[in-house]
Amino acid sequence: MTKNIGFVSTRFAGTDGVSLESSKWADVLKQNGYCCFWFGGEVDRNPENSVLVPEAHFKHEQVQWINAQVIGNKGRTQSVTGAIHDMRSLLKSELHDFVNQFNIDLIIAENTLTIPLHVPLGLAITETIAETQLPTIAHHHDFYWERVRYSINAVSDYIRMAFPPNLPNIRHVLINSEAQEQLAHRTGISSTIIPNVLDFENPPRISQKRTRIFRESIGLDPSDRMILQPTRIVQRKGIEFAIELVKELGDQRNKLVISHEAGDEGMEYAEWLKEHACDHGVDLRLVSIRIDDPLNKNNGSGTANYSLWDVYPYADFITFPSLYEGFGNAFLEGIYFKKPILINRYATFVRDIEPLGFDLAVMDGYLSKKTVQNVAELLESSQRTDKMVNDNYQIAARHYSYSVLRNQLTAIIRMFFGDDVEPLTAKALDSADERNLYFDQQVVMYKRDDISNCRVIN
Repeated sequence: MTKNIGFVSTRFAGTDGVSLESSKWADVLKQNGYCCFWFGGEVDRNPENSVLVPEAHFKHEQVQWINAQVIGNKGRTQSVTGAIHDMRSLLKSELHDFVNQFNIDLIIAENTLTIPLHVPLGLAITETIAETQLPTIAHHHDFYWERVRYSINAVSDYIRMAFPPNLPNIRHVLINSEAQEQLAHRTGISSTIIPNVLDFENPPRISQKRTRIFRESIGLDPSDRMILQPTRIVQRKGIEFAIELVKELGDQRNKLVISHEAGDEGMEYAEWLKEHACDHGVDLRLVSIRIDDPLNKNNGSGTANYSLWDVYPYADFITFPSLYEGFGNAFLEGIYFKKPILINRYATFVRDIEPLGFDLAVMDGYLSKKTVQNVAELLESSQRTDKMVNDNYQIAARHYSYSVLRNQLTAIIRMFFGDDVEPLTAKALDSADERNLYFDQQVVMYKRDDISNCRVIN
């Protein structure tokens, strides 16, 4: 007995955590005969299974205007309230059409009932769930109380209603234990933890040719070391520590590559990072990964197509010095591709991940000489690194593999539809599969800032 699943969010595109995890959930569901459909303000999935509503995007002009009026202010005007409800009404109508068009049996709301980045959409989803009584999984990645910017707002009434809503036909899924405790304490809502996962049952099949070409395409020589920061360029990722690490290592072979984009939280931090790298004599390469038409093999410009999976295999080291994470996709990806990792001991790591016994280069809010020396030794000792990454892979396979997701999703779906639902199971992969499972083909461009004229700080 399979069902039609409706994923709903502001954006299903690119390499942010919500887009990545939703793709993994859909992968598991589709392997078991479920049909997945998508609703959002930006969607890179199959157009035949998607509904694109520009007003659902958090970057829509009207949404940004609303946010400017209600975030950082304690009161709102009648015109702002009217604008919120006008958009709520429009989005609710679109959601009802989406449900009817694809005969949706189960809604999965991806982080849209968690953080009030798009208040009208959260209200529209809540009302749609209440009106249709459709079974719903609210998949929460980060709550408003975890972000300082929402501590003062003019929409506390809407936040209590929809972020998250407490409705009997919603099952709440979180990605870490601290969020689970806070949700119960603040709202009385019970929840299930499903951590971020990867398909550790099937190691990546790596195309040596593609990854070699990728390194060449971003200007790396064969002798260069690729120090990869595989995150979006936002301040909480602590990317300045990666720059500091490369500087302290003092080896010209080390090139810092950032694989994701800036812009979700403005460009100011990205510009500061470029200046910071310049001041410290660090060779920084900003790689822009943009979704391309999968049928357009060269994007019309002769540029090669890559997936995110092409970035990892030829990295020599992964930096993940985040100040805060709901979980940490980049950490799992580094483990999956068997790379040594520097990690900052952010709260979720300390509480949920570190006790499992991963072998990592660790910093605790600052970069010590001991940590730098540890990284230097890892870069020079293949024997030590090989043991580290293989042990880490085995730990992750026990705790963060698809089997965890399958078991938990099976339990939730059975809560809605009864024990007649078949358990979600693993399916054999196509022998031609190169493990580019979660992303459409992407175009990689990069920008290298010339550091020859930089004022280097010693």
